[in-house]
Amino acid sequence: MSDFEQGSGSFDPTTTPLVFVNRRDEITGDDDPTVLRVEMSCGHAVDPKSLTAWCRSLMDQNHFTFHCPAAKENNTQMCNKIWSYLEVRRHALLDDEEQQYFEERVSTLAAAKYCEYKWCPGCGSCVERKNLTSLHVRCTICQAEKGKNYEFCWQCMKQWKGKAQRSDRCDNEGCTNIQLETLRNCDAKVITYGNCGIQDCPKIRACPTCGMLIEHKDMCKYVICTKCRVEFCFACLETKKNCSRSSGSSAACAKPVAPKQTAIPVWNRNSDLNS
Repeated sequence: MSDFEQGSGSFDPTTTPLVFVNRRDEITGDDDPTVLRVEMSCGHAVDPKSLTAWCRSLMDQNHFTFHCPAAKENNTQMCNKIWSYLEVRRHALLDDEEQQYFEERVSTLAAAKYCEYKWCPGCGSCVERKNLTSLHVRCTICQAEKGKNYEFCWQCMKQWKGKAQRSDRCDNEGCTNIQLETLRNCDAKVITYGNCGIQDCPKIRACPTCGMLIEHKDMCKYVICTKCRVEFCFACLETKKNCSRSSGSSAACAKPVAPKQTAIPVWNRNSDLNS
């Protein structure tokens, strides 16, 4: 066996409670038999450095969970076993600087998915919007530090004007929902895949689960939202599971093309967490 240098991305089998094997690295494909690799909880072997690089690439794609990319034995499907951050930290042998980066990045990505937050225009503090159906937000930091209420509009980011608890706009001039304007004014397209074509489909949709705007580029009618990871039909706006019940494996959609959306769906994160 070759000697291993100490430091970031290296390991010492005498001091680290890990399982080492003489198998190929399932991330890079390297199969040098003189190199020990660490076995993950799913049973696949990886090198600490390639594990770090793989998890960094996932975070660069805005993912805050880590999964195994290895192919299942005698199968073209990926393993996809979820690795906890604690497992990644231990098996990748992250140093203090790498740990800080991973933890800050994972926290930021998780907050972006499960929380609605912006910077208060009154004090610059980070404020979470708890009521996702209302644009009216009150900053508790302003109230605590300045002794008076500061309310602002989540949409135009100006001090609130008009009646509270509105979901469309406040009374500030120019307060408009840019996302709705985009949906209202987008062009139609033909979704072509194989010998099928879905006519007059809006080229931009709001994800029916979380409301993120998505533009259809090419390929089939199904798209996966990069924010909530839900796969849906760009034509009828049903989830793939529901759409495929009537369409089967056909590239066409058995249901009528849904018209341009006139409202942005609000993501019920609590139902996702409890499901």
